[in-house]
Amino acid sequence: MGFSKPPSSALKAANKLKRRELYVQHKKASDKERHEARHRRRKEEALDPELKQARLAKNRPKTLDEKRVWDDVDDDRLGAVVDLEQLRRRRMEQAEEEQEAALEEDEADDDDDSMLDSDEDEEAIQAAMERKREKRAQRQNSAAPSTTSTNMDLTPSSLALKFPTLFTDVPPPEPKILVTTSLNSTLHEEAHLICTLFPNSSYIPRSAHRYGHKYSLREICKFATNREYTTVVLLNEDMKKPKGLSIVHLPSGPTFHFSISNWIEAQKLPGHGNPTNHYPELLLNNFKTPLGLLTAKLFQTLFPPRPEFQGRQVVTLHNQRDYIFVRRHRYVFRNKRETEKSIVGADGKEVKGVESIRAGLQELGPRFTLKLRRVDKGIGRAGSEGDDALQWEWKAKMEKDRKRFNL
Repeated sequence: MGFSKPPSSALKAANKLKRRELYVQHKKASDKERHEARHRRRKEEALDPELKQARLAKNRPKTLDEKRVWDDVDDDRLGAVVDLEQLRRRRMEQAEEEQEAALEEDEADDDDDSMLDSDEDEEAIQAAMERKREKRAQRQNSAAPSTTSTNMDLTPSSLALKFPTLFTDVPPPEPKILVTTSLNSTLHEEAHLICTLFPNSSYIPRSAHRYGHKYSLREICKFATNREYTTVVLLNEDMKKPKGLSIVHLPSGPTFHFSISNWIEAQKLPGHGNPTNHYPELLLNNFKTPLGLLTAKLFQTLFPPRPEFQGRQVVTLHNQRDYIFVRRHRYVFRNKRETEKSIVGADGKEVKGVESIRAGLQELGPRFTLKLRRVDKGIGRAGSEGDDALQWEWKAKMEKDRKRFNL
């Protein structure tokens, strides 16, 4: 008597022992069918490798980043969650459509006024419109990995008018940063690590003496402005661990407040290296909204615009789901090992010219994660005045929709 798979309705038998026996038979039959299907698919894919590629492409899981939703508005203000690249492309298409409509209206008016229009003018207009259509059809999103880098040219004019000290046509001065801590803080070693991360920075501890003057943040910023500092970095602590970072752009703001998590010193990183005094290269990834570009511009002002490539150091600020991962590495170019694969481009083909070259990374530390909490127009909340003193603030309900991000 052959073995047969019981139907699903038989699993609802009233007898407990019979129900258990039927379930075991059903499970064995299901496993056998799945195994036979997998074995049959392996044979088919061995004969035709394209079937396996199609199956893997179809079964690729979608992440939250791919499901990200945007505000469907034509607005580039600070609180709008819009992709500035897509917004610019949409505005360019609308301008081209309006221009085409205007050309068609002018052509219709000319036909009404005169019946002696030349065929050459009509052909020229049609050729121009056809070229514009072809150009618009060719404008597509790039599939290259470099699309994660932030394009600062997309900065909207409204953002530049609201923060003229950050977005200015005048070349900014060389960054000079003052690093300090909260009152009675114990984060002296962590503050020195922050000084090694930001070039041209110096640490000044705040007085903890009982009779010492407790300088406020506004007084510290006034002191720093008189001595030609460009930024004040205030490190906050909780339970003797770094928990907050306030960055004030001098002389009059704005002020950014971040929370710190996952702080790991360089000594605790496996295979870590020792940093040097060279100016590092800066990578800003995945800052797409107006608020994201504003945050990226702030970090851009903290590093000199002329990196020293002989140091081979790079600082990466990678934004993913509104968390900014801060990493610092030293890179080196080496030969490819036999077990490593070749570099593949966006088209799936091997990149020519770099077949035997690989880049090795050594993390220098410190490693930590930032999350933007508040943006004040002036120096802190106390130093900001006016209706727009608070430019942006994180609220708990912002994370109710997991597919919506602010940066």
